[in-house]
Amino acid sequence: MPQAVAPNLPPPPPLPRLREAGRVAVFCDFDGTIVAIADNPDAILVPPGLAARLEALAGRLDGALAIVSGRSVEDLQRYTGPAAVHWAGSHGAEVRTPAGAALSAARAVPGPVSEALAAFAAEHGLHHEAKAHGAALHYRLRPECGDEARRFAANLAAAHGLALKEGKCVIELVWPGMDKGSAVELLAARPPFLGAVPVFIGDDITDEDGFAACKRLGGFGIAVGERSSAAARFALAGIEDVHAWLAL
Repeated sequence: MPQAVAPNLPPPPPLPRLREAGRVAVFCDFDGTIVAIADNPDAILVPPGLAARLEALAGRLDGALAIVSGRSVEDLQRYTGPAAVHWAGSHGAEVRTPAGAALSAARAVPGPVSEALAAFAAEHGLHHEAKAHGAALHYRLRPECGDEARRFAANLAAAHGLALKEGKCVIELVWPGMDKGSAVELLAARPPFLGAVPVFIGDDITDEDGFAACKRLGGFGIAVGERSSAAARFALAGIEDVHAWLAL
């Protein structure tokens, strides 16, 4: 059965055709975009040789490839290996070059916040993900707890001056100003991204910031899956379609 795509959005032009018109920079989400979402973030299955394939794609793009994720850079590389591409982790709060140089660094959320989320998760049978620069509650296995988890996290965020981000069955607390659009803008102002048409590919709500940033900079977003998107111009049905479009 074919996968549904975002309503009213056409597929993007082939990447080689876009590159014939000029340089293209690709900003790509991770979970749900190039690897399948799992019941908890530690259970993902990464395609064999993904690091080498990402490096080959970066080579075709003259280096203008960045993986932009809610995961930390360290966590991303735990699954992919240290691929020589640009990385933007923790919703864009930490940005690194292929050589590992930090262009932006994030600070950790207060310890009591992560402790409170961990206690809530244990009480309700949810998965608590402790991150270097944030803390998250995953309720994929207990979707009926989503509203209660959202209220608890929102109150905790307000008490500590944090921002709440939502994704597919996940709620995360981070410092304000951390979003994927800021990572796009930071990298787009530097070589090898400077002057290239920016394209953001992602499947989740947090990717809307990346879509919007690319639109402001003269590029566009590609929504993955059937979720409606306010800022994307094109859509792809799923991960296999993303791999095919990128020749990954």
